[in-house]
Amino acid sequence: MATAPVALAPDVARRLRLHAQGLAPAVRPVDGPPAAGHDEGPVDVVRRMVALQGQDLPAVLRAIAVRSRPGTTLDDVRAAFDAGELVRGWTQRGTLFATTPRDLAALVSLTGERVQRQGRQVRAREGLDDALIDRAEAVAREALAGPGRGLTRAALTDLWRAAGLPVEGQRAYHLIVTLALRGAMHWGPFAGAQQVLVATPPGPPAEDPEAALRRIARSYLAARGPATADDLAWWLGLPKVPVRAAVAAVREQEPDAVTEVTVEGRTLLAPRTEPVAPPGVLLVPGFDETVLGYQDRDLIADADTMRLVVPFTNGIFRPAVLLDGRLVGTWRRAPRKGEPAYELVPSAPDEVRTAVDDAIAAWPHD
Repeated sequence: MATAPVALAPDVARRLRLHAQGLAPAVRPVDGPPAAGHDEGPVDVVRRMVALQGQDLPAVLRAIAVRSRPGTTLDDVRAAFDAGELVRGWTQRGTLFATTPRDLAALVSLTGERVQRQGRQVRAREGLDDALIDRAEAVAREALAGPGRGLTRAALTDLWRAAGLPVEGQRAYHLIVTLALRGAMHWGPFAGAQQVLVATPPGPPAEDPEAALRRIARSYLAARGPATADDLAWWLGLPKVPVRAAVAAVREQEPDAVTEVTVEGRTLLAPRTEPVAPPGVLLVPGFDETVLGYQDRDLIADADTMRLVVPFTNGIFRPAVLLDGRLVGTWRRAPRKGEPAYELVPSAPDEVRTAVDDAIAAWPHD
């Protein structure tokens, strides 16, 4: 006999989500100091979360650091990329994500062909046919062959230009994305403040797609729950039917992995853990998974508040201020002259503003 879903109040569900995201101990209670952090290194954080939104490189470095053990620096995160333990690629929805080499391969195997199909018309408008892309791949593979080889986007563009390939406008970018989705290259170590492109080495035999999707589904729900199968389908950019089937398989094969909960009448899936986050203020960087990890964001913000973080139609997500897991504003670590350090919803009480001031002053990930 099936057990009835546990009913959770929205604030409890938000705390549980913060805990799953690896952020709960990092909150700053409005009436006290922050609690101790998680004891995970950058690679463990990314492995647990599968992938983190990464089109803004400084933001994703901070997103990894803020989820890592206390004292983790941005240099520690960069070192994981330099060692090849973390990588960045176009793994889903045509968007860059930071991930591990194993999950780069798994995600691209699940989503790469679909994203390439979706970009076919754009490539056609740019005059990038398959023969031209094959030529670009041959040039890139030769240039990146051998250990320790890496190229900046500008350097690779120059090589293509010298080979007579069209690279004007956004053509070089589209070539890089397409070759990444073919499994030829990814962003790897750092050269100064920039990441360089490196060859994606051939890996072990490909993971069975259904098994890979089940594994990713399990990890997504463990690292972002409470959430839904449809949230996962949106996050991956895959059709709902196979994703729902993968989630159903996880629930059948591993009944202790996740449990059904209801939040204001809506059914979600959550990891079997207890919410531990105290009410408090949490700062997250732009494009953070607390905001962008879900299709349905009603649990963290209403439409008016969301417009504080996404004020324009260009897809830019500003750094967010969360209060007990609910979005209450946006913040800046180094505001321009005359700009406020943060902007909160009018209903935010004075003690929250004090906690935001303290959290910005203590922010360690510059």
